[in-house]
Amino acid sequence: MKKTVLIAFLLLFQYSFSKPITETQKLVATCKVWGFLKYYHPNVADGSKNWDEQLFQILPKVEEAQTSEAFSLVIENWIDSLGEIKKQESLKPVVKKEYFDKNFDLSWVNNKELFSKSLSKKLKFIEENRIQEKQYYVAYEFGSNGPPLQFKNEVKYADFKWTDKNLRLLALFRYWNYIEYFFPYKYQMDENWDKVLNDMLPRYYKPESEKDFTLAMREISVKLNDTHAATSMAQLSDYFGDKFIPVDVKIIDQKAIVIDLKNDSLAKISDLRIGDVITKVEGKTIAQLLKENSKYVEGSNEPSVLKNAYWTIFNGKTPTFEIEFIRDGKTAVKTINRYKYQDLKIQFPDQEKWKILEGNIGYVNFGEVKEEDLPNLIAALKNTVAIIFDDRKRPHDVIYPLADWLNPEPVEYVKYVDPDVNYPGRYIWRKEEEKIGKVNPDNYKGKVIVLVDENAVSHAEHAAMALQTVPKSTIIGSQTGGADGANARFLIIKGFSSSFTCYGVFYPNKKEVQRIGIVPDIEVKPTILGIQQGRDEVLERAILFAKKGK
Repeated sequence: MKKTVLIAFLLLFQYSFSKPITETQKLVATCKVWGFLKYYHPNVADGSKNWDEQLFQILPKVEEAQTSEAFSLVIENWIDSLGEIKKQESLKPVVKKEYFDKNFDLSWVNNKELFSKSLSKKLKFIEENRIQEKQYYVAYEFGSNGPPLQFKNEVKYADFKWTDKNLRLLALFRYWNYIEYFFPYKYQMDENWDKVLNDMLPRYYKPESEKDFTLAMREISVKLNDTHAATSMAQLSDYFGDKFIPVDVKIIDQKAIVIDLKNDSLAKISDLRIGDVITKVEGKTIAQLLKENSKYVEGSNEPSVLKNAYWTIFNGKTPTFEIEFIRDGKTAVKTINRYKYQDLKIQFPDQEKWKILEGNIGYVNFGEVKEEDLPNLIAALKNTVAIIFDDRKRPHDVIYPLADWLNPEPVEYVKYVDPDVNYPGRYIWRKEEEKIGKVNPDNYKGKVIVLVDENAVSHAEHAAMALQTVPKSTIIGSQTGGADGANARFLIIKGFSSSFTCYGVFYPNKKEVQRIGIVPDIEVKPTILGIQQGRDEVLERAILFAKKGK
């Protein structure tokens, strides 16, 4: 009886581990192991192996494995073939590091459904004895012309064709692991990154068409919920069209309102005017088009997505198309023109850098002011009762010298986290305090008002954080772009370039800025009526606050 029970137990145990696994399960696990070894294994991360070729060689063996037991054996044999790893006595850093670990999760190495105990043990050993020398495939260094994060020594595959399954999977595996280990805001994404891999993998393994594969490359980057993150490819113009309308629009209440003319003459040809409310494009409502296409539009939050969605709504291949619009309370339908970008000949009229408004209120067009302008700006505005800094367009690098005038003393305004490239997936709080301003008893004594909206992204948000430290400062407007930190750009594989925010930016109390953006003290959003009346409602509210303090 005991023998029968034992045999039954052994058979049950063997079945529970050797159960069949799907192609997706195998490839998801392979993607994770391949990326982990690329950045952790001392004999791989040093660049001594042709790591792409290793993937191409292991994929047929992975496909042949029909059970979790067979799959584990394939992966174990692969790891064994990479050579011995010397056990390290200690990996304790000489300098104590304060880690930020909201992104860090290697629990998948203990996946009992797919990995044998011995395989999990091998993976854990690699983590504990990971490479401590210079990484071959990634670097994080300040001081260069570009962003500090660099993906290096990646073969670009000049002959890349979407029909090549190995290269499609390579593109996915590269990108997924870039994000897994080097995107600081992975923990803030709407979708779990593991789930994204599981859901998207079939479109790389067996795409329905070139379009399906290409759009999958775009969609997976949009899932980062990062205004900096988007994959670009020439085919987007083929699918959405390479012709633009000659006006700028803003989405309000699921309608597209014309807010500016890119080219007066071209806009006049189509009789497009500021304040026109476009409700349909080729018979589809703006709401329908947003629902269909938002998965292709990058953005940390809804205002950013709405700002960036214009091309999915209005671009096309044809030189003309039909819109439904409202003007003067009347709804009409008409045909308007589209143009290639170079034919738009966009007009950029000269703008004042600063001026004094009624009531002795200074106004600074932040996007126009350069460092050499500051002495004249200070001389002109030092006796005003308030200064309004319009941060709704990207400012130049003027915030540090400007803060020397605005602040009475140095003050911490930001904290950063950087990736630990020798412990990928983990981030380190920078030890140095980031202060702005200097001891200046003659600092500006009036109110400081900062105007923001979804156009304030990255450097503009950084500037707003700095200005928030100024005495009597107030933020007025609406939610900003929610992507603060350097934008790392890179090529995934030929024809597909991408980007994402590469280090974390927080307030001194470690409160997030990513996705949230700069939260206004007084929220004001433009209205359709205000646009039609030619008013800047955000600026109007700032002037009222400057005069009355409320």
